[in-house]
Amino acid sequence: MASYGYVAIDASGKEIKGSTTADNSGQVHQKLTSQGLTVIEVTEQGILNKDINIDLGGKPKPRDFSVFCRQFVSMTQAGVTIIDALNMLGEQTENVKLAKSIKSTQISVEKGETLSDSMEEQKKIFPPLLIHMIRAGESSGSLDIAFERMAIQFEKDAKLAATVKKAMIYPIIVFLVAIGVVVVMLTFVIPSYAEMFADMEMELPGITKAVMSASDFIINFWYILIAIIVAIVVGFKLFYGSNGGKHFIDNLLLHNKLTGPLQQKSAAARFARTLSTMLAAGISMPDALEITAGTLTNVVIRDAIMDCREDIVQGTSLSSPIERCRQFPPMVHHMIRIGEESGDVEGLLTKLADYFEEEVEMATESMMAVMEPLIILVLAGVVGTLIGAVMAPMLKMYQGMDSL
Repeated sequence: MASYGYVAIDASGKEIKGSTTADNSGQVHQKLTSQGLTVIEVTEQGILNKDINIDLGGKPKPRDFSVFCRQFVSMTQAGVTIIDALNMLGEQTENVKLAKSIKSTQISVEKGETLSDSMEEQKKIFPPLLIHMIRAGESSGSLDIAFERMAIQFEKDAKLAATVKKAMIYPIIVFLVAIGVVVVMLTFVIPSYAEMFADMEMELPGITKAVMSASDFIINFWYILIAIIVAIVVGFKLFYGSNGGKHFIDNLLLHNKLTGPLQQKSAAARFARTLSTMLAAGISMPDALEITAGTLTNVVIRDAIMDCREDIVQGTSLSSPIERCRQFPPMVHHMIRIGEESGDVEGLLTKLADYFEEEVEMATESMMAVMEPLIILVLAGVVGTLIGAVMAPMLKMYQGMDSL
């Protein structure tokens, strides 16, 4: 008999994972079905994965959800039922976690639950924004429109995230290259000059002594350096994982001249786009603000939006608390006020999102224009210091020879 791992759903809709032995996968299906379980997946276990339940699929990204929404709309508009559409999407979705959630959603829909309730059972995978939009679409009878709007939303989110990520890739690569250059010079280049400096029998310049001491430390006590780096990384993660630490770092990122403009504009774009989508679905302003706040990554801005929600519940217009919170560029509250006066907040928010998405791209280019020469100067300074430490004794020796 072979060993098989399985994923199934019980009568309450709970996902169950386990393993069993059988002659073939068909027997596993029969055994689980006789227990009142609905089988989602059966895989034969080998030596490497036997009794190990590791899902290598990463968390779905906005691009995955965009494709899911686009394909769902295409299928349903072509006359395919929701159940069949979910079945096909579950089979062809590349992301493992999303595919499993779609299959579980399909099973719940087959049992008679609504699509939104079925997706809420998989809320660890499906974002609240999507679930609320689907529920609003079901209530208004415009499910296709809800999926279409969410496809646009996820596409914009993916593009915005890619733009911000692009701004970080270059500095990180240069920083890693700089570290590599320094390590190579300290472990291979500097030691090759150490014996020559010792034979000179002369007092070495302070910069040379410092660099040689750093080289000796890295060569002989590299494990201490690694331990320090690990401690710093772990300490930072623990600090950022705390409520106070996250607020401190996010506030620092938000209110400095280098990263602040990009943080504000990207948050404004996501806030405007998400809130517009929620309002277009007929969701009330307080609920829409709560959902929108959950999509923002900066906790300082997220808290400010939740404070604005409290003012809205008390009957205040949106533009006033947005202006008071001072976390967005002034154009945000000005445009919202115009929308309130004209009765078209949703439309103005959409235009605001389009504007700030373009601004994010420009802010990214501006930040890169500032950081590129700055990084090159820092790298040149580090390498120049190491070269200067090597050349200084030689120049001192040549000067001594000239004076003879």
